[in-house]
Amino acid sequence: MEVKTNTNPLQKKNAWALYFSLPVVSWAFYDFANTIFSSNINTIFFPFYLQEVIGENEVLDQIASTFISYANAIASFFLVLFSPLFGVLIDRTGRKKRYIGIFTLITVVCTILMGVFAASKMDGQILGIPVYLALVICFFVIAKFFYHSSLVFYDSMISDLGKKEELPLISGFGVAVGYIGTLAGLCIYPFIGDHGSQASFVPTAIMFFIFSLPLLFFVKEPKVEVKEKTSFLSGYREVFQTFQEMKNYREVFIFMIAYFFLNDAIATTIAMMAIYAKAIVGFSSGEFILLYLVSTISSIIGSFLFGYVTKAKGAKLAVKYVGYLLLVALAIAVLSIHPAMFWISGSMFGIALGSMWVTSRTLIVELTPEEKRGQFFGLFAFSGKVSAIIGPFIYGTITWIFADYGNLASRLALSSLILMTALGLIVHRKLLKGGQKDRNEMFL
Repeated sequence: MEVKTNTNPLQKKNAWALYFSLPVVSWAFYDFANTIFSSNINTIFFPFYLQEVIGENEVLDQIASTFISYANAIASFFLVLFSPLFGVLIDRTGRKKRYIGIFTLITVVCTILMGVFAASKMDGQILGIPVYLALVICFFVIAKFFYHSSLVFYDSMISDLGKKEELPLISGFGVAVGYIGTLAGLCIYPFIGDHGSQASFVPTAIMFFIFSLPLLFFVKEPKVEVKEKTSFLSGYREVFQTFQEMKNYREVFIFMIAYFFLNDAIATTIAMMAIYAKAIVGFSSGEFILLYLVSTISSIIGSFLFGYVTKAKGAKLAVKYVGYLLLVALAIAVLSIHPAMFWISGSMFGIALGSMWVTSRTLIVELTPEEKRGQFFGLFAFSGKVSAIIGPFIYGTITWIFADYGNLASRLALSSLILMTALGLIVHRKLLKGGQKDRNEMFL
């Protein structure tokens, strides 16, 4: 057996030297870049755009919510089909940057096309929907699919950047830099003016592309022995085999079930918070942008804070803390009858959002063997995206069924996310009990 010597130059560096080493800061800049896309397109301006095109009263606001929910669910459905295969591809080839680059470019092109067709106002209809609107929604679905696909490769790259005990700090730094990207992305808002939210699509695509370049140029991948070439779809066989070996990776699968429910709440809230704030709580576009800025600052602080909490308390406990924070934030949002309540909820959700990425990525690295890490990151994405289908689908269906009740429909839909969060915490308790049992046995 070949003995590997650890020559990682990051090992003996302090935290700040670790953060600002070229590989780590270049890797973190991709978080900066993709968060610009996530916040501008997925969370803010695409929902604003649909409300501008569709929503004219309380009932139509709920229909706009349904369109947003179903578009997100469709994108997640395709990711469910392919994300496990992406993980297998990582383990077989070791190549991550190539696919990050390809998927980023496709996302950028589709986002530009969203802007082009939104501005075109083409005549004609498809299934009762204006042609230009149908095309914008289709390109949104494609862009979101490839954006999330790139994250499977990006997240798995973290294990190449430092020692195991350094990964919580690196993960926290990456998420914090990502949310600084949110602030940068929102700089385009003052220039939109009377052009409508679709004017944000092309500038967002350009910013995503520019800030993704440091990772592609300055992060070097370790050489990996290429496994025997087989067809891409044969990767399903390896995924199935991993599920058959579930008893050997019990803790990983318990966490993925817990993450399924927790991410259900997070992903759906991200997609729906803009239209909820405007239609239900009464925020203007400018007020929501300000709230989102505050929430983003909370995410930056939470990301750094939970990097250290995760290192001190362990990723398992850190996930539990984040889950309780999320539960309280959602409960306040559902009951919000005054903008001040939603300000509190948004700030708490911001902390929970940033912290969940920090703690979950670290826990996957802790629980998985190195030779199957890519595959488990693929399954991790699989778990998250199955929930990202179900959460928006449930939300959209509730707003559709109860649309005639106006704003009550959205409050009922958001309440479903509280239930999902609670279920995630209940499942996660099994992981904590298992870890406590292992520690007790160690001292017997």
